[in-house]
Amino acid sequence: MSELRKDPVVGRWVIILKSRGKRPLEPYIPTDSGRSTFCPFCYGNESKTPKEIMAVRPDGSSPNASGWKVRVVPHKYPLLQIEGELSKVGEGIYDKMNGVGAHEIIIETPEHGLRMEELSEDDIRDILIVFRERIVDLAKDKRFKYILIFKNHGMEAGDTVDHSNSQLIALPIIPDLIREQIEGAFEHYKLKDRCIFCDVINQELRENIRVVSENDNFVAIAPYASRFPFEVAIYPKKHCAFYENNGVNTYKSLANIVKDTLERLGIVLNNPPYNMILHTSPTSGSHNEYYHWHIEIMPKVTMVAGFEWGSGFHINPTSPEDAARYLREAK
Repeated sequence: MSELRKDPVVGRWVIILKSRGKRPLEPYIPTDSGRSTFCPFCYGNESKTPKEIMAVRPDGSSPNASGWKVRVVPHKYPLLQIEGELSKVGEGIYDKMNGVGAHEIIIETPEHGLRMEELSEDDIRDILIVFRERIVDLAKDKRFKYILIFKNHGMEAGDTVDHSNSQLIALPIIPDLIREQIEGAFEHYKLKDRCIFCDVINQELRENIRVVSENDNFVAIAPYASRFPFEVAIYPKKHCAFYENNGVNTYKSLANIVKDTLERLGIVLNNPPYNMILHTSPTSGSHNEYYHWHIEIMPKVTMVAGFEWGSGFHINPTSPEDAARYLREAK
């Protein structure tokens, strides 16, 4: 089992893989067409993955067989394991706990090689609703404090299989990044009795300088202090702290703007590798008044080097104003 160990200086938690043994998935082996020679996520290979947790099966087909549109399976080599107790212990000045959690793969389509933006809005909506269903289910387990969902697209972004998928990791602690967002949002709320995210959204919509696109329910923005070139954040216009607290129509609208944003990035940056991350409220506690769930999309077009690692600063060679303009003009 893995361990979570706490840095005694900065309080940062790290997952230590004590014995993993193998790569998490089959290695990527390109062919002349750029596709991998074997894919455990394709139709007919359902036996090559662990047994599915849930699936969208319009034809009513049996579990662990073909006939699915979206399929969720446990990660074959999980970072955290669902069995066991946290067993928090101290070793002198050091703190650690067992690597208890959950690690799942959301296989987004049976069609090999398709990018998410090539799927229909209805298909993307189904994926987004599966995200919701998994959060709702795992939040019932009181050991889990935060449910993180993310997508790595392309080898440079950390993907190892040429088949569109996202990952879910249920954590027994709240990640530092989320804690910092919540604390910053709470400070703004104490001062002004308003959500900082709502204030940002309202100002960006008024100024319309860094807005990439919008629909009735969502807005895509190049953040004012973007860390990376062409970074985009997607916010619900209506205040909401929890991703899972939305109706089906909302996910349809979200699918529309996710697809649109990825298409724009593909046009401007020639289908770049990227990371897409869902930020939502922790499973426990009340953050309804001041936190605001959102999605971040970060194309991998620059490298993080020594200055960034040594200082904590990010260097962005493309201003968010220019990035938003390029993306607006793409379609």
